Amino acid sequence: MALSCITSMAPRQCVSALARSWDEGTVQVEAIGGVDAAARIAAGWPGDVAVLALDALQALAEAGHVLPRTLAEIAASDTVAAVRDGAPLPLLDTREALVRSLRAARAIGYSTGPSGKAFLALLDTLGVGTELAPRLVQARPGQPVGALVADGTVDLGVQQHSELVGLPGVVIVSALPPGAEISTVFAAAVVAASRQPQAARRFIGHLRSPAAAAAIEAAGMRPA
Repeated sequence: MALSCITSMAPRQCVSALARSWDEGTVQVEAIGGVDAAARIAAGWPGDVAVLALDALQALAEAGHVLPRTLAEIAASDTVAAVRDGAPLPLLDTREALVRSLRAARAIGYSTGPSGKAFLALLDTLGVGTELAPRLVQARPGQPVGALVADGTVDLGVQQHSELVGLPGVVIVSALPPGAEISTVFAAAVVAASRQPQAARRFIGHLRSPAAAAAIEAAGMRPA
């Protein structure tokens, strides 16, 4: 019987690649927004493996929806800024330069996922949250911020590197500067409703294996 894996959008590329390379059978991977994925698992999704941001999985574990002892970190994703292809590249090398570039932006895109929450908190920390609020545009669940950048809806987008890698019409400027970094850790766990918990554990082991590092790095993430 095939395993079912649900993943949020950021790690979908590496999870899908590692599902294809697993030699014990078929893994059917479904990628949706992290908020929706967590809600489905909490509602009793009858699958086997969940790959989500660490804090989301920890909350699901505390509620009994995934098996706590199977929770394992697999990758980390840094948040970067991006602009439309052909646009001037903003300076982002210091906190002060980041603030200037944010203030200069007509519209700023951010995500519904963990990097989006962290970005809003960062704006408050930088003292510009209220000032910039009217210019913030949140991507729909499951929609990459890069789509808003590419079509001109926003002229500066902030999202995890893995979400922006390879998107047409988008240029990644850089990670956020020292003192403003945002990094999201992703983890996997066996879903409490799984009918194949042992196979699910082995697949999670595959996601954490030394052989997985190349797929994780190719997707713009770092092995945990």
